[in-house]
Amino acid sequence: MIRPATPADLPVLHALIRELADYERALSEARATEEQLRTALFGPDPVAHALIAADDTTGEPAGFALWFRNFSTWTGTAGLYLEDLYVRPQARGAGHGKALLAALAAICLERGWSRFEWAVLDWNEKALAVYRAVGALPQDGWTVQRLTGPALAALAAQGGAGLRSDNRTNSHAN
Repeated sequence: MIRPATPADLPVLHALIRELADYERALSEARATEEQLRTALFGPDPVAHALIAADDTTGEPAGFALWFRNFSTWTGTAGLYLEDLYVRPQARGAGHGKALLAALAAICLERGWSRFEWAVLDWNEKALAVYRAVGALPQDGWTVQRLTGPALAALAAQGGAGLRSDNRTNSHAN
């Protein structure tokens, strides 16, 4: 059973995110709080969405997918970027991961979006096998790039000061 997350799911969603971080050997990097998740998912300007996979017999949460909308300048359409997909070890092999992926693919098609993308750790062979089984292909020639911490601050200091905090430029200012 796949369903949209609700505010009542925040404690379990937070726990699942921490389980994922532990699985990915990066628990110390998972610093998001339940309150931050509440704002991101259910606040006045949601920036992400989540689905919960629940066990069909017990209703217990088995996993989750957290995603947000992106945009392709080449196709001129929005797309879906899967930030996290996680299924608890005891629930693996029951189809929850594939069901989450199928639900996300359906969201893409229902909304007329052209792409469904995500990144996966190169050592996660089990996840890679699931992704290949549903027809996902690696994007050869592309690598993920990321700026954080001091490097992010240093680059921003080189010219981002002219932008307004509401993401609009002041090109229409007098």
